[in-house]
Amino acid sequence: MTRATGEGGGPATGEGGTLYVVATPIGNLGDITLRALDVLRAVPLIAAEDTRVTRKLLDRFEIAVRTTSYHAQSGPARVRELLRHLASGADLALVTDAGTPAVSDPGDGLAAAWAAEGGTVVAIPGASAVLTAIAATGIAGPRWSFEGFLPRSGRERKDRLAAIAADERGSILFEAPGRTEETLRDLAAACGADRVGAVCRELTKLHETITRGPLGELAQAATDGTIPARGEVVIVVGWGRGATVIEASAEDAIDALAAARAEVERLVAAGTARGEAARRVAAATGIPRRSLYGAG
Repeated sequence: MTRATGEGGGPATGEGGTLYVVATPIGNLGDITLRALDVLRAVPLIAAEDTRVTRKLLDRFEIAVRTTSYHAQSGPARVRELLRHLASGADLALVTDAGTPAVSDPGDGLAAAWAAEGGTVVAIPGASAVLTAIAATGIAGPRWSFEGFLPRSGRERKDRLAAIAADERGSILFEAPGRTEETLRDLAAACGADRVGAVCRELTKLHETITRGPLGELAQAATDGTIPARGEVVIVVGWGRGATVIEASAEDAIDALAAARAEVERLVAAGTARGEAARRVAAATGIPRRSLYGAG
């Protein structure tokens, strides 16, 4: 078999086979990358969260590689089996039903175990529900945190909600459709009903919807069914400390950039090199440094 290659085009190195952690589409199968297809065709075995779901993807692109199951309930015996496969010198591709393994999905345990044995782990990036939601909503801000699924109840849930409320960064959460209403209510109570948010459903799929608004209104929309309790859900909490409302508008972004560029000019006038001034302001504001070089 021809070994799949790394970013630079050369063969992957290391003892044994290579574990490829392969991102797959979150909805639209057209979002699979050419590199992912090359790897899936080249490996002798694919470890899949649900082999039936993965088989639909493989059939779509006429890939006839053998699959085996590896999911959140897989026990140590399955991990040992996959590690033996890699130790024999054979490559392995790891996929989940959608998105990137190890991002609120199985995969981190196997990758860590193979890396601990000195094996090579190569990530094949691709579609991401997190990045898609950030790009489509425009409210996460220049810095954000990914919270995954919140704890369902108890002190841990309250503590996580309080941390989100106190964080000036945007927050991205995954949620089951049947729990979206409750989570929106809890977010509105913790962060303030006026804090901006968004609910993204079925991203990249036929019935994709993105609903933006204050968290209190989003919670009400989930209660009255305007936001249906169906489909894959990503919730974005807009950036802004505590209950401060951040209007996600182009005017705000322009004002923030203008203020940051003015600070760069102030530092330059005081004798700081422009590159260093841009670095300082970028670190303080989260605005990309390259955007600040246009100052003046």
